[in-house]
Amino acid sequence: MPFNEKSRLDTSQVEDRRGRGVGTSVAIGGGGLGLVILVVAMLTGVVNLDDLPYLTGQVPLASTDNAGEIINLEEECQTGADANARQDCRIVGYVNSIQTFWTDEFARQGAQYIPAKTVLFTGSTQAGCGYATAAIGPFYCPEDQKVYLDLAFFDMLRTRFGAQGGSFAEAYVLAHEYGHHVQDLFGVLDQTGGSGATGPQSASVQTELQADCLAGVWAYHATETGYLTQVTDEEISQSLDAASAVGDDRIQNETQGYISPETWTHGSSEQRQLALKDGLQTGDLFTCDTPGWTP
Repeated sequence: MPFNEKSRLDTSQVEDRRGRGVGTSVAIGGGGLGLVILVVAMLTGVVNLDDLPYLTGQVPLASTDNAGEIINLEEECQTGADANARQDCRIVGYVNSIQTFWTDEFARQGAQYIPAKTVLFTGSTQAGCGYATAAIGPFYCPEDQKVYLDLAFFDMLRTRFGAQGGSFAEAYVLAHEYGHHVQDLFGVLDQTGGSGATGPQSASVQTELQADCLAGVWAYHATETGYLTQVTDEEISQSLDAASAVGDDRIQNETQGYISPETWTHGSSEQRQLALKDGLQTGDLFTCDTPGWTP
């Protein structure tokens, strides 16, 4: 999905902490559900770091080869042409498009959208929910209403778990996390965030599937925001492939050799693809209706 080369990027929506990581491992908690849930959290992102009580000891950080490099996004990322040339500028462009859409959509619903910054970091950083580490993957923190992302995640998604990758896979991941922000603004996370239940029909899974659907709703309207050109079939395929790659069943099968649906927290590959398709095919916010959803 190329960006409109003349579109102006707003880098104020992205906080760049790359090269400023703490440089040590991060202890997140102890005891619980086991390695497979950790892997799910690593790949799909969590709503809150407090959702990870099952981690024990130290979580190793991702590569920090670029830790010393400080980049001025305001200088490097000014137009859609920059977004077409650089990954970090592409992230800025996606964030701009996603938030432009939700600002307009909230207004249509008689509500006000509150923008959320995306924090780019390398290795680890401090979040409102606790220390964020690259091992956890992208996530949304409702405590500070920010999305956290280490760009190394996209390489891991492709090389470790076989996703085909592509720029629109990145867009899907970001749009999913902003789906959590939308849920937060409508109070859904207050109702579902602390239940601790797992399984295909659990509140946790339904919350994640709704975020997938909301990502699809943005994708349906992406070109209307002015930042992006037409979404192609290949790009839709990239997003659906990424959704499948982070399905609980696929991750469990690849990491432990068997599937245990009772421990699912994000949904199966099929569930996640279907939820994303719902939003992609209709572009209707209310397609994503689940219990507790009250726009």
